[in-house]
Amino acid sequence: MNYKKLTTGILAFAVAVTASLPFATSATAQLTGAELKGLRDALINNGAMTESYDVNGDKVIDVFDLCAMRKALNAPGEVAEYNIPATEDYVKIMGRTCRIDDVTWLVQSGASAEFNVTGTSATVTIAGDDNINSDENYRPRYAVFVDDELVTDALMSTETLDVTLFEGTETRTAKVKVIHLSEANNGAIGVKNIAVTSDRAVPVTPLPENDLCIEFIGDSITCAYGVEGASAYEAFKTSTENFMKSYAYLTAEKLGADYSAVSYSGFGVVSGYTSSGDINTDSLVPDCYGNVGKYGNYAVEWDFSKRKNDVVVVNLGTNDSGYVSKDPENRSGEFIDAYVTFLKTIREKNPDAYIICTLGTMGCADVYEFIADAVEQYSSETGDERIMSYLSTTQNQADGIGSDWHPSAVTQQKSAYVLADKICNALGMESDQIGLDVASEAEYILDFNSADGANVSHYVDLQYAMSFWVNAVTSGDSIDDVEAILSGIGLKEGGGYIFEFEYTSSNSFDMPVIIRSNSDESVEYFRTEVSTSSEKQHYSIEFTAPATDADTSIVFQMGGYDSTNTTLSNIKLTKVS
Repeated sequence: MNYKKLTTGILAFAVAVTASLPFATSATAQLTGAELKGLRDALINNGAMTESYDVNGDKVIDVFDLCAMRKALNAPGEVAEYNIPATEDYVKIMGRTCRIDDVTWLVQSGASAEFNVTGTSATVTIAGDDNINSDENYRPRYAVFVDDELVTDALMSTETLDVTLFEGTETRTAKVKVIHLSEANNGAIGVKNIAVTSDRAVPVTPLPENDLCIEFIGDSITCAYGVEGASAYEAFKTSTENFMKSYAYLTAEKLGADYSAVSYSGFGVVSGYTSSGDINTDSLVPDCYGNVGKYGNYAVEWDFSKRKNDVVVVNLGTNDSGYVSKDPENRSGEFIDAYVTFLKTIREKNPDAYIICTLGTMGCADVYEFIADAVEQYSSETGDERIMSYLSTTQNQADGIGSDWHPSAVTQQKSAYVLADKICNALGMESDQIGLDVASEAEYILDFNSADGANVSHYVDLQYAMSFWVNAVTSGDSIDDVEAILSGIGLKEGGGYIFEFEYTSSNSFDMPVIIRSNSDESVEYFRTEVSTSSEKQHYSIEFTAPATDADTSIVFQMGGYDSTNTTLSNIKLTKVS
């Protein structure tokens, strides 16, 4: 046969039709989900044509084959009972998995099997590995969703288990997700097969891949260790570890991306967790990064060509800190060298990805400085500019603390907002900035009019309390003779923002608070006035930005009074809509 490619006009129509189809349906029983995915890719010039793609038999592969598939999808046949294997022909596999003894093992945190199933009834068979015999606190946790509704969330405690997806007399099509919620350190979840009663030739089909794919490399923070824990004093249990509440999963969800995670609690780059300060070389992510998992049957080579990553996020160093921080002068170089070497491995496996390195959710700002040095050294040595680093915001008590002092769900969500924005900026995508404190990276400036007699000093603490301390010996003649300024803040027209801060002062006075343009200080987007006192007070208000301005400032005016000691803290401008 002589197959031809689509013309530009037909191609656009084909893409639109493809988007409207429940993905991987078939006009003939010979076509599998994988073949139909290949047809879709071929039609958009992202794959090769094969003879099996000529669904209607006219010797031309074009939009009419897609129409034939859609027609076949809606044409019921004889009712039959199917037993469909959880392979990529029928199921979208997300994350690091392996196929052993006719079971697809979801090994890493967040690994999942996702598919559409059409029929009158359907069940999925889940399997457990040797870890079903572990103490109940350490058995693998999984969840099953049907049309985004939770069907079951449990610890795997049996060799196999049938989970009913739906049942009845009417035919329905449902979207199903089976996901591993705990981490690879505590075993995997197996997906054996999907049993379905259906009148369709191909009753189980994989969900489509998203355009963007992100890999997350990390430790317990990425695993969402203790995210559902009752308090910081509760010990680890897999029942409180939920990857769907991790910053990694939430970032992918926000960006509509596929993802893969490689994360182990207690692991590091040069040393795993150590309470003694002695090096721990048994728990290193670089040693097992190239495999599906670290232990047992899962320690098999991972095929990086299965899905190319557009972004790789590295969130390591928290566990290294126990070793490095004991003797930073002598051990920082060791850490930097190991980190650079690992970055080179990551680049080798992900030649086209943008690499983003971060640290700081649980503190360790001192180690982050070494990561920044490692990124700079790597970029200098290789000429690779598709890499960046940033210091994560440290968790705080107000947002709650998870088990063993790990991040709460609130902290994980805040981390996701920041990371999603970083990814958008790195890839040249527009960020909606929802959930982002747009004042978090502002420059803190003290401006005072010494000509009017203002004599003022200040101190800024951005690591813990985000505090701006202003000490005025004399504060000039007018209210604007002393201004504490947060500069370099962007606003988007129509955006809803929550503006909040805490304040206290040795004197009682009315303090104007303004959000204004830096290009024209007479242009004000917000103004209020608060009455200060020696007791700490909290101010919060939601407002809508009337215009887009990439360079604005938050200004606190405190001039025209006698000597004053004023403290501003936890100043935030969070975009909420």
